Amino acid sequence: MTVTKVQLRISEAEYKQRCERLLAHLNAEGLSGAVLFDRSYILYYTGFAFIPTERPMAFVMNEHGERGLFVPRLEVEHAQANALIDRVDHYAEYPGDPHPMHVLAQMLAAMGVRKAIGADEDGYPWILGYRGPRLSDLTGAEVRNLRPFIEDQMMVKSPAEIALIRESIRWGNLAHLLLQRYTRVGLTETEVSQRASNEATRAMLDAIGPIYRAQAAFSDGGAGAGYRGQIGRSSAIPHALAANLTFQPGDVLVTGAGATVWGYESELERTMIIGEPSAEQRRFFEHMCALQETAFEAMRPGVCCSDVDRAVRAYFEKHDLMPYWKHHSGHSIGLRYHEAPFLDTGDHTELKPGMVFTVEPGLYVPNLGGFRHSDTVLITETGIEIMTYYPRDLPSLIIPI
Repeated sequence: MTVTKVQLRISEAEYKQRCERLLAHLNAEGLSGAVLFDRSYILYYTGFAFIPTERPMAFVMNEHGERGLFVPRLEVEHAQANALIDRVDHYAEYPGDPHPMHVLAQMLAAMGVRKAIGADEDGYPWILGYRGPRLSDLTGAEVRNLRPFIEDQMMVKSPAEIALIRESIRWGNLAHLLLQRYTRVGLTETEVSQRASNEATRAMLDAIGPIYRAQAAFSDGGAGAGYRGQIGRSSAIPHALAANLTFQPGDVLVTGAGATVWGYESELERTMIIGEPSAEQRRFFEHMCALQETAFEAMRPGVCCSDVDRAVRAYFEKHDLMPYWKHHSGHSIGLRYHEAPFLDTGDHTELKPGMVFTVEPGLYVPNLGGFRHSDTVLITETGIEIMTYYPRDLPSLIIPI
């Protein structure tokens, strides 16, 4: 009998294939190597997840395909145990003496990365107080931007990536179910969100704990659901912040739920109402659903992102809703919560099978509330698959008093 071992992660073979595509691009462009500082890019090519700080870290690959990581001393064993690379070079500490970027220059020289270099930044980004010299000044080499190639590569998800996003959706769905179940008048968003997230995460770990890793930079991972301050009148602010608000009768609620699974994200958002909706609340809820359906109907392979957003904005204009418009119709999602391309009139990227988007046109009505569903959607060979499956209809989203 053949026993198949479940593997809920990206395989070593896929990481190598990603690097081979990058190497082919370097060779085609006549580049002596690549230097990548972005955490998501390093995770994408090496499987190494870490917390980005002021200490410079980089993935380096030369024109022969040799792969290395450049890390501070405190990350050496972590990198050696978890990154799919050929070598790990390190420096003592930041700011250090010599400065870490001078040590990186020595690593590049040792790997033969001397001529034109492909990079995502001309030096480590200035985050968390970091300061340092540019890569071009250190090496004397021309530095060319690799971001467009990498972003294009990351846009189309592999079957393994899609499987991780599906797993994220599964546990985000549970977290949202619990969030809705526990939301009641008089309770606060903090206690409800924490209860739902904790219970969903415990269930997730009971089910898949032995094969699960979050690979999240700033959290313990798991499943989560909450409101982020989008409660009552504050729900008309698309990117409000949590404020421990207390639920009141008549509140419009905009939710968010998901789970980080081996670094991959999904998005589930729903508009809920506490108690019997008013006529105005019903009207805007119905328009919100129609806007999302308009986006779904416009999405298929070969269509441009801009065409999808243009169709949605046409609905806004036809129904005199532009005063309540605040943002584009969605964005790609994967290793980052927001990725390119964007469902926006300014993004003319063609939709291709394997791309994964959030679809979330919203209406924001002062003194009434915000109305936004968000679903995670896969572009298929023939159209789309709405991967999230939480109820979208108003009766299912009314919180009883």
